[in-house]
Amino acid sequence: MAISMKKHAMPEQAASVRAHNFDEVALGYDEETALSEAARCLNCKVPQCRKGCPVEVNIPGFIAKIKEKDYAAAIHTIKESNSLPAVCGRVCPQENQCEKHCVLGKKGEPVAIGRLERFAADWQLSQNEAIQPVDFAADAKKVAVIGAGPAGLTCAGDLAKKGYRVTVFEALHTAGGVLSYGIPEFRLPKDKVVKREIENLTRLGVEIRLNSVVGRLYTVDELMQEEGYSAVFIGTGAGLPRFMGIPGENLNGVYSANEFLTRCNLMKAYLFPEYVTPIRVGKNVAVVGGGNVAMDAARTALRLGAEHVYIVYRRSMEELPARAEEVHHAKEEGIDFRLLNNPVAILGDDAGWVKEIRCQKMELGEPDASGRRRPVPVVGSEYNLAVDTVIIAIGTGPNPIVASTTQGLDTNKRGNIAASEETGATSKEGVFAGGDIVTGAATVILAMGAGKKAAAAINEYLKSKQ
Repeated sequence: MAISMKKHAMPEQAASVRAHNFDEVALGYDEETALSEAARCLNCKVPQCRKGCPVEVNIPGFIAKIKEKDYAAAIHTIKESNSLPAVCGRVCPQENQCEKHCVLGKKGEPVAIGRLERFAADWQLSQNEAIQPVDFAADAKKVAVIGAGPAGLTCAGDLAKKGYRVTVFEALHTAGGVLSYGIPEFRLPKDKVVKREIENLTRLGVEIRLNSVVGRLYTVDELMQEEGYSAVFIGTGAGLPRFMGIPGENLNGVYSANEFLTRCNLMKAYLFPEYVTPIRVGKNVAVVGGGNVAMDAARTALRLGAEHVYIVYRRSMEELPARAEEVHHAKEEGIDFRLLNNPVAILGDDAGWVKEIRCQKMELGEPDASGRRRPVPVVGSEYNLAVDTVIIAIGTGPNPIVASTTQGLDTNKRGNIAASEETGATSKEGVFAGGDIVTGAATVILAMGAGKKAAAAINEYLKSKQ
């Protein structure tokens, strides 16, 4: 039978319906569709797809098990490398990673690797199977992980499987990091997916201490010298909002995307009046930025009742950094893209609330250091856009608390911790770091890859100390 050159479409809610609810947009493959999609895999002798996976999942191996309807073996194969497959199957940019290298993609569409990973992971979650805890040795060494985001959770899971007693210190009241506070419910359900993936890690034997701010409650040195931890992994992410530095950013009705999404996702503002977390969304909302966070903020504002939502981005559609799938969904839902526009001021009324955003039209010049064409202002092109809410989504930086309270820990000029790309080793012996706190804001899977590398390096480090 000839192999189809097109992947199976992902079933999803209709745009007209989903724009008014927080239910998951993508509905997942059913068994018949998953089997048909798995049959497209060529099972290459030298699989190219694995090259693009930061956590090195045995992709042909798990797809082969799906073909055999051995879903337990499929998820076991995935979890040998990936501790959070139900998450990755939903939010990884597979089109730029594993699927980018799929041989089928050379003449048609690649195998839908991410959708098959989600299918296997969701199958396991539906089974409610018991997780076998690690049988720790009486003299097992202790490792502290700071931050319960993708990097920290991955590092913790891998170390627990290697026999180390791992304690994760999380500053917030809920584990998950960006998975809990940043990515909206309609892309990544919290109770159905994130909470259950984390519960699987705790059943394995990982201890998670919430409301524990390292740098205030303990320092890194105190963890190692007084609390008995033989090594420390820092995975505190990049949650410090950045603003543009334009007039009017202090007006009422201006949010950082970080605050806006945290209020909605982590603090459940979208479930009002069950939760009374304050959040104000006007009729007309401008979201400044073009990444995945900007798409998340825009689509969240729409679901919270905004009548018109703009994406204001200074480059063109070709330079837009957000995933194509997220842009496609945003367009379907009616988000208005104002491309080649750059905000220069936010204007307020007499009571101090946002009433307009002043934009300047741009044109593209020569490429800058990022390789993208540099946006150049068009003289005399300024105009005002009537809005009552502005959400700034232009990136985030590292929280300085851990680095500033840890002697001997080097950082770069941006405040990120300096660490080896291969091992996560820092300038301080026994201390490792990875994820956004090292690289700056990046993807979930890249953070997980860094946590995985660091776990292997910590294992080697502690073995060398025996």
